[in-house]
Amino acid sequence: MYEHDVLVIGGGGAGLRAAIAAHEEGADVAIVTKLHPVRSHTGAAEGGINAALRDADSWEDHAYDTMKGSDFLGDAPAIETFAKNAPDEVINLEHWGMPFSREDDGRVSQRPFGGLSFPRTTYAGAETGHHMLHTMYEQVVKRGIEVYDEWYVSRLAVTDHDDPEDRVCHGCVAYDIQSGEIGGFRATGGVILATGGLGQAFDHTTNAVANTGDGPAMAYRAGVPVEDMEMIQFHPTTLPSTGVLISEGVRGEGGILYNGDGERFMFEEGYANNEGELASRDVVSRAELTEVNEGKGIEDEYVHLDMRHLGEDRILDRLENILHLAEDFEGVDGLEEPMPVKPGQHYAMGGIEVDENGETCINGLYAAGECACVSMHGANRLGGNALPELLVFGARAGYHAGGRDLGEARIGTGPSAMSEEEEVDTPVSPGAIGVGDEDVAADGALVDPSEVIGHHVTVEEQRVTDLLEKDDGVNHAEVRADVQETMTQNVNVFRSEDNLKEALEDIRVARERYQDVYVRDPSRTFNTDLIHTIETRNLIDVAEAITLGALAREEFRGAHWRQEHQERKDDEWIKHTMLSWNDGSPKLYYKPVVLEGEDKTYEPKERSY
Repeated sequence: MYEHDVLVIGGGGAGLRAAIAAHEEGADVAIVTKLHPVRSHTGAAEGGINAALRDADSWEDHAYDTMKGSDFLGDAPAIETFAKNAPDEVINLEHWGMPFSREDDGRVSQRPFGGLSFPRTTYAGAETGHHMLHTMYEQVVKRGIEVYDEWYVSRLAVTDHDDPEDRVCHGCVAYDIQSGEIGGFRATGGVILATGGLGQAFDHTTNAVANTGDGPAMAYRAGVPVEDMEMIQFHPTTLPSTGVLISEGVRGEGGILYNGDGERFMFEEGYANNEGELASRDVVSRAELTEVNEGKGIEDEYVHLDMRHLGEDRILDRLENILHLAEDFEGVDGLEEPMPVKPGQHYAMGGIEVDENGETCINGLYAAGECACVSMHGANRLGGNALPELLVFGARAGYHAGGRDLGEARIGTGPSAMSEEEEVDTPVSPGAIGVGDEDVAADGALVDPSEVIGHHVTVEEQRVTDLLEKDDGVNHAEVRADVQETMTQNVNVFRSEDNLKEALEDIRVARERYQDVYVRDPSRTFNTDLIHTIETRNLIDVAEAITLGALAREEFRGAHWRQEHQERKDDEWIKHTMLSWNDGSPKLYYKPVVLEGEDKTYEPKERSY
C-alpha cells in the first residue's frame, strides 16, 4: 500500500495546482494520474485566463459578468471567491515563468472574450493551456512531488455508512498500466479528484479520448451528489471533421462568422445586436445551428469563421496554432479562406458537488476543476473562466487538504442541503441493474483505513480478473459508441422531452449490454482495452445523469434549451438539480442557488448581448 498525506487524482491543471498548494502547506503529497501530466487535456486549452489586472477593471465586474454568464444559476460565494483570487493566481504563474503574450510596454496582454464587459483575458498565443501546464509541472518537479503517472484510478476507498455525510474517504485503488499491479493508496489528509471533463459521452467533442468522466462517476457511486449535470457547454467553433477546438481567441481578435448566404448572421439576424460574435457561447452555438436548420448553413452542416481581414502578421503573432489546426484537419489555409466551424461538446458546467473550499459531503474527499461543480459557471461558462477556475479552486482544495484554515464554507453540500425532492417521469428505471451496486463502498462496519482500502483492492482485483478471464461477450467499444450516438442525437444543443426519453432508453440498453462486457486483450500490462472497458461504465453513469437532469429541468436557461419550455422560469427554477446514486437507485432533488454575495445580492435580469 502506498501512503501519503494528500493524494491528487489527475495531473492536469487543477491537479497540479492542488498538489503545489498542499505541498506549500507542508503535506506529503502525491499525484496519481492515468496520463503523464503534460499530456493532460488542459494542454488543449487555447484561449486564455480571465483576471481583473488593470486599474480600469475590477474583480466585482468580473464577478458580475460571471454571474450574468451563468444565467443566474451560479453561487455567489463561489463566484466572488473566484474573481477575487484570479489576479493573484495569474501573477503567481507569471512569477513561475509562464510565457504570457505581452504588450510593447512589457505588460501582460489581455484581449476581449465572449460575455466580458472588459478585455481581461490573458493569454500565451493560442496555446495558453499548454504553457500553463508545463509551467506548473516544472513547479511539481522542482518541489519533488511524487507522480504516479500511468496509474489509472478506478475506485475510491470510502466507508459505507448509511448517510453519505457520515462516510470517510481513506484513499483509492489504481491499476499500474506498466506492471499490471492493482494497488491501494492511502491518504491521511485527503483525496482530491481532479480528473477533468466527460466529453467522451458525446461523439463530437473537443475533449480528449481520456476525458471519460471518471471522477464524477466514482464520486457519484461513492455517495457524493452530482450537481447541474444537464448543463453542458457546446463550443460554437469546432472543426466539423474531428471536433478539434478553434479558440474563441479568433473571435476575440475580430474573427467574423458568416452563414452560407454570406450574411454576418449574429448581427443581421438579431441573435446578439451588441456583442455579435462575442456573445456568450450558448447564444452563438444556438445561432449557428438555427442558421443550419433553416437551410442557411454550408453543406447543411457548418458556418464559416473568417479571420483573413486580421492580416498575416497579427494572425502569426497571436493565432498561429489556429492556422496549423485548420490546415491539418480541414485542408484550409486560414490566411486565404474562411474556416468551417460548428458547435461541439466542450465543457461540463455540472459535476461533483463541492463547496468553495473544494470539499464534498464525504469527509476527506475533495474535487476541483472541470470534474467538480462549485457552481461558479451555473448554466453557462464564459470563455476564459475555466483555466482560472482550476487555478483558484485547485489551490483552495490543496490548501484545505493540506491543513490550512480557509474559514467556514457558505455553500452547503450533501443531502442535508436539500430543499425539495423530485420525481421524474422516466420511460425506464435508471441506475444499477439488479439490487444495489458492488462498486459503492466498503462495509460500514470497516472503519480501519487499511482494512477499508484492502477491501477495495480485493474487490477491484476480482473485477479485473473476471473481465480478463471471460472468453467472449460484448465489446465495450460497441456500448460506448451507442451511448455517444444517442447523446449527440438526443441531448445536444436543442432538447425535447421525446428525445431525452429516447436517450434514457438507449442508455438503459447500453447498461444492460455492459453486463456482458469482456476484454479482448488478456494481458496484464499496457492493457488499454481493460482501461477503456472500465471507462465505458463511467460514461454510462455520467450520460444517464446528464439526461435525467435535462429531463427534470423544464425551462430554458443558459446552455439548457427545451423545446417545450422556451423561457427562463425564475420563480420555479433558480435552484440546482442534484442527483444522488442512492445505492444504485438514483434520487433527484434540488437545493437553492446562493445569490447573496459578500456585499450585494445578485438580482436575476434578462441576459442579452
